[in-house]
Amino acid sequence: MRKNSNKNVKTIKLIGRNIRHVRISCNLTMMDLSFESGIDYRQIGRIERGETNFTILTLLRITEALCINLKDIIIK
Repeated sequence: MRKNSNKNVKTIKLIGRNIRHVRISCNLTMMDLSFESGIDYRQIGRIERGETNFTILTLLRITEALCINLKDIIIK
């Protein structure tokens, strides 16, 4: 299996920053988002910091919890 290219790592970090930005603008803590999405708050933190790859289903759970469209965190 191929390691993530530099471009993929940058994309993962960008999506994580976008999630954090939306979460904070909604006045939610990581614990709040964890509760609403059913994703462990430590995993939310790793996603926001761009430390882990994630599935599309994880992103959908996060965007549903934030009441936004998936495109709102991917395209910015």
